[in-house]
Amino acid sequence: MRQGPLAGRYPAVAAMVTLALIPYLALSAAIDPLVPVITEQLHMTAQAMTLSSGLGNAAYAVGTVLAVQFAQHLPQRRMLVAYAVVLVVGSVIAAAAPNGPTFIVGHVLQGLATSMLLIAAAPPLTIGFPRDKLRNTAVIMNMCVFGAVALGPFIGGAQAEAGAWRPLFWIVALIALSALVLAALTFDDAPAADLDAPRDLPAIALATVGCTAAFVGAAQLTSHEFSDVAVTVPMLGGLALIVVLIVYQFRARRPLLTIRTMLTSAIPVAGVGVALFAAAASVAATALTATVFLQSFSPVQVGLLYLPELGGAIVMAVVFGFVISRRAMHYLPLVGMALLAAGIFVFRLALPANEGLALLGSALTGLALGATVAPALFVAGFSLQSNSLQRVFAIIELLRAVAAFMVAPIFAHLATRVSDDLVEGTGIALWVGFGLAIGGAVFGVAVYVLSGARPQKPDLDEFLDGDSPAWYSPPLLARLRRSLPVPRATVGSSAPASRRVPVAPGVEGPVLFGYDGSELAAAAITRAGDHLAAGRDAVVVCVWQPVDVGFTPVAEPHFDADRASEVRLAAERTAAHGASLADAAGFRACSVAVEATPTWKGIVGAADQHDASLIVLGPHRRSGLLGHLQGSVTAAVVAHTAVPVLLVPAGAEHVDRVRLEATSAANG
Repeated sequence: MRQGPLAGRYPAVAAMVTLALIPYLALSAAIDPLVPVITEQLHMTAQAMTLSSGLGNAAYAVGTVLAVQFAQHLPQRRMLVAYAVVLVVGSVIAAAAPNGPTFIVGHVLQGLATSMLLIAAAPPLTIGFPRDKLRNTAVIMNMCVFGAVALGPFIGGAQAEAGAWRPLFWIVALIALSALVLAALTFDDAPAADLDAPRDLPAIALATVGCTAAFVGAAQLTSHEFSDVAVTVPMLGGLALIVVLIVYQFRARRPLLTIRTMLTSAIPVAGVGVALFAAAASVAATALTATVFLQSFSPVQVGLLYLPELGGAIVMAVVFGFVISRRAMHYLPLVGMALLAAGIFVFRLALPANEGLALLGSALTGLALGATVAPALFVAGFSLQSNSLQRVFAIIELLRAVAAFMVAPIFAHLATRVSDDLVEGTGIALWVGFGLAIGGAVFGVAVYVLSGARPQKPDLDEFLDGDSPAWYSPPLLARLRRSLPVPRATVGSSAPASRRVPVAPGVEGPVLFGYDGSELAAAAITRAGDHLAAGRDAVVVCVWQPVDVGFTPVAEPHFDADRASEVRLAAERTAAHGASLADAAGFRACSVAVEATPTWKGIVGAADQHDASLIVLGPHRRSGLLGHLQGSVTAAVVAHTAVPVLLVPAGAEHVDRVRLEATSAANG
């Protein structure tokens, strides 16, 4: 396998990713103050410039899907070098453009190459190096995306003040060339991801046509009304095609994008939702206010007003690197949404020309952007196995591009149409952005609460090894849904999967024992042996959840309840202990550990999966108001299953006997 001289060296790979992502993302924020200069020198209209930005953003969105498809069938590192070449070519074409059409072609190539580089390079940087590098990667990813965007208004304003635009574009081309050189120096040949994967041409077509139409329609708002056919048909039609793409990928047997996995799991939905709300709301805090400030300040002064945004992004990038291995990571996007709402509110007070409040609003917005989108992206990614990270990034960047880049012209149109006074119209649009920020926070919290999701410490070792997600994410809206898919079961060490013998027609199914490691549950197993025929097959199930655990470990050393892998192993050992009790009581038992919440769903699901003919439970007696409010697992099982349920209350003598046997076993 061919390698470059810097292959596998983290600093060089990180620098390559940084230089690859900065050019287009910085330009996307820097180009607004340069519009008058570019249109004059290239003889373009304002509508043509808006169309150029729209097509570039559409190419950025489409590139996420193309990069995933190419990664399946083509050598990934070779494609990375090819994407860097396209970025250089596009940057040179844009910088040297003699006319408007040539400039648009170059800008579209820049957008396309940037997103493909992001999807191809960022996941390997995240999971291709040891865990101790992940904190640095988090900081780099945050700064690549939002540091570049935050710096954009200043460098754009400085160039506009000088009455030139080509120097900036040539600097961008030089940065892109540096990224290409590093891509070659860090080259480490790697095969295609999956040569047997289908070539999903319908997905690519839907993404290409949908994004292009939607962005072109939104760009028409510069010179058309919202009700014009030139706006509504492509914009709404394009959005409809994007929805069709999502539904198609959700239902596909072998999808290109992991839509089904993400949209049926609580934490990824919350993460993606917060990222989209933040992307849409942040437009109101930057692009709209800049238009008003330009009426009172020069372009470079406006750029200086937004410079604290860069400082805020840097601070929050460092914070993100600190919390990425902690439970606090779940709370960071929520804090970011609160900061974003505060920043928009301060910007509203700063209109039309309060410098102090503008600087404060800029700093708050920078902190907010650093705390929301990139952390939300990793929150979603950690909820799936690491081999899905590339596709997770692709989905989020596709949807984020639609949310952020399409909203900008819509907000600008709203600000000019809702009132004849630009300041008043911008203020109304800012309140809409404020509502989006609050709505995003409420959405994220609601998904967690209604799904039973809990903030957990990520198990980064398991995630980076590819064995499992970094934490447990319950099914979406699990607390509201009465019928869920059968929970995923893992067989304990006491019995292999082959012990789960299929039940033939006319043959009585196994007895299923719900075992939580308590003395009452153990006594129920031993007493059931006195009442049921000896030699029957039995399944002992222990239901577990990260954080809450859900059972009492049997002879278990200390383990970290935040680590799903440790809780699962403890549950398997506990279930195995219950199976040994069932064997001693005369059953032929195997053990199963089931990850589910609440507990009754795991028991009911396991009974269905194993075709149980009887469920045996040892009810826990509850007393007092709190006990009644908590409800009963046994009552919930009885209410939600058609399988007969045998409740075996244990008398004191049986509990004492179980306790004595456990003590004797522990003493050898």
